[in-house]
Formats: sequence, structure tokens, C-alpha cells
Amino acid sequence: MSRHDLIVVGGGLAGSALASVMARAGRDVLLLEKSTVYEDRVRGEWIAPWGVTEVKRVGLYDTLMAAGGHHLTSHVTYDETLAPAEAEAHAIDLGIFAADVAGPLCLRHPVHCQTLFDKAGQDGATTLRGVEVREVRLGAEPSVTYVHDSVEHTAHAPLVVGAEGRQSMVRRVAERTLLQDKPHHWFAGLLVDEVHAWDQRRQAIGTEDDFAFLAFPQGGTRVRVYGGWALDQAKRFAGADGADKFLAAFRMKSAPGNEAIAKGRPAGPLYAYYNNCSIVDVPYAPGGVLVGDAAGWNDPILGLGQSITYRDVRTVTDILKDTASGATPDFRPYEEERRERMRRLRFTAHIQATLDMEFGETAKARRHRYHELSAADPTVGMHAAAVLGGPDIVPPEVFTTAHAARVLGETPAFA
Repeated sequence: MSRHDLIVVGGGLAGSALASVMARAGRDVLLLEKSTVYEDRVRGEWIAPWGVTEVKRVGLYDTLMAAGGHHLTSHVTYDETLAPAEAEAHAIDLGIFAADVAGPLCLRHPVHCQTLFDKAGQDGATTLRGVEVREVRLGAEPSVTYVHDSVEHTAHAPLVVGAEGRQSMVRRVAERTLLQDKPHHWFAGLLVDEVHAWDQRRQAIGTEDDFAFLAFPQGGTRVRVYGGWALDQAKRFAGADGADKFLAAFRMKSAPGNEAIAKGRPAGPLYAYYNNCSIVDVPYAPGGVLVGDAAGWNDPILGLGQSITYRDVRTVTDILKDTASGATPDFRPYEEERRERMRRLRFTAHIQATLDMEFGETAKARRHRYHELSAADPTVGMHAAAVLGGPDIVPPEVFTTAHAARVLGETPAFA
């Protein structure tokens, strides 16, 4: 039996970052991680500029840069309704969205996790790998029973942090319901190496025919790519040659530079999954708090999983550091801020999915109209600033039916 100030279940990005911050604050932290090796699970490898600001606020920016962090500085949106030269002429400077941030930060997910787990240990947390958590108790006397090196242990602490992702045991014990939207489209990711003739500082997205892509260079000749397609094509990229078929889909007349991606070499698994939003309305319970995906996630079309996680970590650790010894943390400000943050991002994701991940002539005409309107009046695309600059910097009227109808030319079904 052991006693700690804090037990963190899950040693991924959220759990390890939180453990690091609290260990540096002088707290006795126990960090428990199931895996013995972090594998490529096709998680996000892109932190938006507002997320990078959060990384800096929790004191981990230099750590990530030393591990190979790579900044992107420009963005291009390609589309079948635009000439490539026209799209590139309207490239966006990604350094304008957050003070002292050059642009989004990319770092390979397994490296990111290992770096933060190691940092938590260096900062003084007790870190254990290969752990099987058998029981979590919350309430007045929180505890976690786990097996490590074939020996069962029970650890006690005033608070248990659930940071173990979408299948969170802590969330289940806390009896917090996960509310999920219906899927909108299929999405898949792949790490691609030997991508030559691609500007490693430029990210890109685009839609053509029945496929949409996203590309985020990781430095060197590596690019993390994603693709989206209709729900009724479940097996489109299935089979042994799925990765090859997936890369071939990147060949687009509207984005000729994608040929470099199509010629690249798969450097990891191809995973396909539904895209949708989820939320836990109250991300805490007596004796426990949820962070990262354990507390619900945004539609991956926006790529904001890591940014959301770092905001969670910063907000929760600020509350914990401000809580007197022996007192019960008041997580209501976290609940309120996160609920509104996720509501705004959900609204933004719905708009973006409708624009980028619907196909056919009606969808094509919708995108053409949007590109023309936003070129003439940048406020039409104001919702996109929530992705890069953060949902709190955008006026609240952007997250309304009126704005969505203005963007899409119709009252959307999700509004």
C-alpha cells in the first residue's frame, strides 16, 4: 500500500504532461501506463498555434523541440474548383495566430509520448510501465489497484486523474456518460517517408472528386497524411494493398504537388476510423478528474486533439496548484470552460466536415461559393480562426446557425 498526492492513470500525452507539471510543483505523483512501448496508433501529430501556447504555459515547449519538434509556417487549401496557382497565391501565414509561435508544432506521436513520460520521471514523478489497472475507486477515499511486475499493489491519493484515452476506466467508475455525434465520414491516417519535392514548412488540405486530404510535414522527408471519404465506402482502402491505394488517391489535378506524397513510402500503419465529436458534460467527480480524450474529443477533421489536451492539462494543473493542502479542488471553472470550448469546436468541425468531406456536384458548388465569398470577405471564414488561434478568440456569433448558413449557403442540419 502506498500514498501519494496524485495518481494519474494513463501515461500518454495528457497523463505524462500533467504528471510532469505537478511533480515540478512539488507534489508526490504516481503515473501508471499500460504499454511498455509507445506504438504508432495514427494519433494526431499536429499542435495548433493556440495549443503551442498551452505547451509553453506548462513549461514543456523546450522539451518537445529538443525531441525533434518541427514548426509549420504556411497553409494552402486546394480544391477542384480552384487552379493550383490561385490556391497557392492565397497561402496563409501560420505565424499570425499566436504570439511568439511560428506556427503549428509537429512531433511523431510515439516520440512525443515517450518524451513526456521520461520528463515526468525526471521531474520527480514515480513512473511505472507495463501496468494492469484492476480497480479504480473514487469518492471519499480514492485508490487504484494495479499489477506491476506480477505483484498487485493498491495506491491511495486524494485525487485520481483519468488520462487513459477514449476507453477510460476512470470515466466509467465516475459514471460519466460519453455523448457522441453520429459519424459523418471515414477518415484514415498514414505516416509517409521519402516524400521529396515537398516544402517541409507547408501544410495543405484539399478536396477533389470523392476524396479529401490533409498533409502535415514532420521534417526531413516524412509527412503525416490523412484522407476522408464517404461512409458508404467502408472497404475502399482495405486489404494488403490498402496503403498503396490510399496514397494513389492523393494524386489530384487541383494539387499537383501531391504526386510527391503518392510516390512516398508507407512508414507506419494505415488506420481508418469514423469521424465524430464526443463530450463528457461534467469532466470530474468526487475524487477524480478527466483530461484529454478521457473527457471527450473533437472531430479529428480539425486535428485539435493535442491542443485540447494541453489546454486541459494547463487548466487542471492551475486549479490543483492553487488548491491548499487538504482542501478539495474546485473543478467547476474547468467544467465551464471546457464545455464551451468543446461546443465551439464541435460547431466548427461540423462546418468544416460539410465543406471538406462531402462530395458530388452539390458539395462542389458549395465549396466554390465559399471560396469566392471568403476571398471577398474574410469574416465568412472566421470559424477557421478557431482552429488555429483558439475557440476563445473568435466572436461568439460565429458559432451560430446564422454564421453556418452564411458559410454553407443553407441552414445546416446540425445547427
